[in-house]
Amino acid sequence: MSLSRELQQHITQLKEIRSILNSMKNLAFIEIHKLQRFKAMQGQAVTAIEQAALDFLDFYPGLAEIDDNAAQFCILLGAERGFCGDFNESLIDAIASQAYTGVIAVGSRLCNRQEDIAPEVIATLEGANVAEEVPAIISRLIDTLSGLHGKAASALQLTVVYHDNVATQISQRQVLPPLPRQNESTVHYRNPPVLNLEPDDFFADLVDHYLFAVLHEIFYISLMAENHSRLQHLEGAVNHLDDETVKLQRKSQIYRQEEITEEIEVILLNAENF
Repeated sequence: MSLSRELQQHITQLKEIRSILNSMKNLAFIEIHKLQRFKAMQGQAVTAIEQAALDFLDFYPGLAEIDDNAAQFCILLGAERGFCGDFNESLIDAIASQAYTGVIAVGSRLCNRQEDIAPEVIATLEGANVAEEVPAIISRLIDTLSGLHGKAASALQLTVVYHDNVATQISQRQVLPPLPRQNESTVHYRNPPVLNLEPDDFFADLVDHYLFAVLHEIFYISLMAENHSRLQHLEGAVNHLDDETVKLQRKSQIYRQEEITEEIEVILLNAENF
């Protein structure tokens, strides 16, 4: 087989690979836009719960006290799929010096690296490929949390470590005990809230609602950051393939021209022999 034909076959293979990578890139782009809507709606729910918690804790601050002896666990929120650069490695480095009781690793790609994770990984869960898979994964995660040492969720200190694309950094957010974020617009009321439950019962239910809502928000943020990383990684790969294809096409043209010249010379030589 001539060199030009071999190069053409290689170019065809590169174009097929480029088509696959470009499709993956487009899917990541679509998922980012979908996740932006999910994140915005979930963020509003979390903000509403935090505002209610701030109002409540203004009058019952003792219920939010942190038990220094409580077990401290970390949820490490990694990638489920590949093509996202050092997404998982940077998470592993972020908690390397932390003194957590144990780590719950989320994301198949991250879980494959669990021997590199310190502190000890006590549970692993598959991550989400798309936004619609997040609720089912969070349900399994909450079941895992409920079974930790037979303790109630309120007896744990729980931090989620994840990529935040907006902040362009790795965030470490404590979700248990909940620490509502105060801001300049926080309203402080003179009269305590009217409750139909005992304060401790109300706060326990509020913590459950908050945990469920804030985990959804964080998972959407992390999945969006994962897709952003994948989009950039695939964009670089597609550009590299385009450059290689152009180089090979030029080389193929040179070889083909040389082959045509050789064919003409052979024809001329044969003509002289007659």
